[in-house]
Amino acid sequence: MRQMVSDPEAPANGARRSPGRPRSEQARKAILRSTLKLLQHTGFTELTIEAIAADAGVGKATVYRWWPNKGALVVDAFASSTEHKLHFPDTGSVYRDMSLQMKQVITIFRSRRGRIVAILLGAGQSEPDLLAAFRERFLWPRRQEAYKTLRRGIERGDLPCDLDLDLVLDTLYGAIYMRFLIRHTQLSESYVERVCRMVLDGAARNRPEESDSKEDKIPSARAH
Repeated sequence: MRQMVSDPEAPANGARRSPGRPRSEQARKAILRSTLKLLQHTGFTELTIEAIAADAGVGKATVYRWWPNKGALVVDAFASSTEHKLHFPDTGSVYRDMSLQMKQVITIFRSRRGRIVAILLGAGQSEPDLLAAFRERFLWPRRQEAYKTLRRGIERGDLPCDLDLDLVLDTLYGAIYMRFLIRHTQLSESYVERVCRMVLDGAARNRPEESDSKEDKIPSARAH
């Protein structure tokens, strides 16, 4: 029989839990590990909180203290397993910063965790709450970092100041998700480099129309 992890809300000696006592990090990590393990062998629909709690050795109520539903838990489990691998570097080159991070994305997509992404996106088409959790708990934190990376490029003059950040990011990462999901051809590092160069070079050349006012003119990214 699997040994139970101590319930983070249960008092150790029968006394009432003191207010503000930190919840068990051991139990939380066990739940996240069990979620990833079980999801590898089943689809999102078949996965249950009961099965996750049993595998983690905790009570079902413990799971719900941290996560409101299964979708939030699954996304957090995936996000926590990739968090330290998907940060954006600051090398002084917007092309290098973006391409390095995008290569980390495809490394994860080509690993066993790629199946989890496919499960999340597939199930999300009929589970709006799951797709919302994926956006808010995984995509949005990465998006915020990507905005900062592109803004550094703007501040250095590598990119125009009126750049549509969302359009650039949707084009860059949309290319990755296209090949990842459709699988019509290889998702490779050389592909990432070509996409990144094409999009960012195009963005650098996409200057606004010339204005009579010098203040409205943007210096060419090629000049830097």
